[in-house]
Amino acid sequence: MATRPDKQQIIDEVWDDARVESFLHRDCHDPDLDPDFFILWQAYQGMREGDFRRFLRMYVAADRNLDACNERGETLAEMIAHHRHAAPFIEALVAAGARAPSAAADRSGDAA
Repeated sequence: MATRPDKQQIIDEVWDDARVESFLHRDCHDPDLDPDFFILWQAYQGMREGDFRRFLRMYVAADRNLDACNERGETLAEMIAHHRHAAPFIEALVAAGARAPSAAADRSGDAA
């Protein structure tokens, strides 16, 4: 990944609770996508595992749906089951109360 010379790369930035919680308030502009799924997907894409675990506590406290589905009917855990580095995120989801992905989802590929 190339970075522009005028952009300083930030590594190991500390996220405070306000920044983690801000993901709860993201707006989904796709009428075909469950807003709860959108929020989980954004958090998965944007957070490290520790921050994601903190976020999930806030997400559950806000009475959001851990098993919300995308347009293909997949939960986040099912959708990311084939991602190479997703295991700790799936473990966090399941620990927070989400359904575990099926064995078929786990074997669906080796992407990302």
